[in-house]
Amino acid sequence: MVSVSSRWDTEALRSGALVSLVFAVPFSIGASWAGAKGNDQLAILLVLGAVAGFTVGSGCAAWVQRCELPLSHALVTAIGTYVAAQAIFIIIRLIGGGDVNWFGALFNLSVIAGAGLLGGMIGRRLRARGLLPSTERSSS
Repeated sequence: MVSVSSRWDTEALRSGALVSLVFAVPFSIGASWAGAKGNDQLAILLVLGAVAGFTVGSGCAAWVQRCELPLSHALVTAIGTYVAAQAIFIIIRLIGGGDVNWFGALFNLSVIAGAGLLGGMIGRRLRARGLLPSTERSSS
């Protein structure tokens, strides 16, 4: 059963967030580890993998939503998932006595918002071309 309010398709947001977390968070953790070890090239590659994960997750939310608001769903998915994951990382770092790069976290938020926008455009384009999720194809 799909939960669709007047503005938000919560199932689409949940699906997109899950995809983002599964694909982006491991890359983010790896990038943090590689950066701490001084392997900057690997850290950059892993950051790009995390951005791709957020793009795929937000694209998923945009593609499966049924409210005709693909960009809104994509941006809420990307930004919300990033903020939730980053809050956990920051809390862990503060508890461990580490420093928090607040500027870096905010800069990364702008990059993730861009990834969300790109994912939203991809999801919108898929729907416009008639490539619908299987749940919608079976009900048509």
